[in-house]
Amino acid sequence: MLVRSLESAANGMLSLIDMNDNIANNIANVNTTGYKKSELTFKNAMNAAVYNQKGSVIRGETQNRYLGELSLGSETMRLTRDFSQGANAKTNNKLDLAIEGDGFFKIEDRDGNIAYTRNGSFCLNKDSFLVTKEGEYVLDNMNRRISIWNEDMELNDKMDITVSENGMIEVNDNGMKFPLQTIGIWDFRDKENLFEVNSTRFLPKNPDENPAIPAERYTVQQGMLEMSNVNVIREMINSISTSRNYESLSQLVRTNNDMLSTAISVGRISQ
Repeated sequence: MLVRSLESAANGMLSLIDMNDNIANNIANVNTTGYKKSELTFKNAMNAAVYNQKGSVIRGETQNRYLGELSLGSETMRLTRDFSQGANAKTNNKLDLAIEGDGFFKIEDRDGNIAYTRNGSFCLNKDSFLVTKEGEYVLDNMNRRISIWNEDMELNDKMDITVSENGMIEVNDNGMKFPLQTIGIWDFRDKENLFEVNSTRFLPKNPDENPAIPAERYTVQQGMLEMSNVNVIREMINSISTSRNYESLSQLVRTNNDMLSTAISVGRISQ
């Protein structure tokens, strides 16, 4: 029983270490634009069947009776993301965009690799393409790279870029309005099927079973950015609770270790 208790406590301590690392990562990304907090789910490491001993004096048992199962501690099962809406912060930058509601921006790097993000901090590259700060191309609703220019426009400092709530881009150039492309906003039926490429970029684990589809319930907010959805106070409370639970299990391990050492010593003396 002492060995089983030690095993259970050790499994619990390992799970709490994972929990504390996850909390630390969330807190570290509290100011990361478009970050979605991560959460851990746990499962029993193993369940041990418990039986009443045959010939129990108290109960008068004549055979072993199944009483149930006893957990031998927990272990980390998987990491998931909370895709709830983060607060939108006003920046007044015409190329900063926030999604209010469902969906992701679709971006493509120079090698053609696709990813999805809620980070709408964009800019124009030297060829007038709409790109992320890392240089990845933003795609429209037809999976084309978005160019903020056409042959009828004159590139100058007086260009006024407007993005409507449905993502339609329009440029006012010297009093003339030029409707351009519409930013693609894509969603997934099963967001639990997404995995993280980096802190703000995601991909579906099974693209064939969970393909990107046009989002329906959203608006694009120009001049704003979606902040992280991490609640710092809640994460700090979780961190304190995790530390206390870890200390309790540590004390349990120390107590059981002392008891086991005593039992071994007594066993040697009796021999």
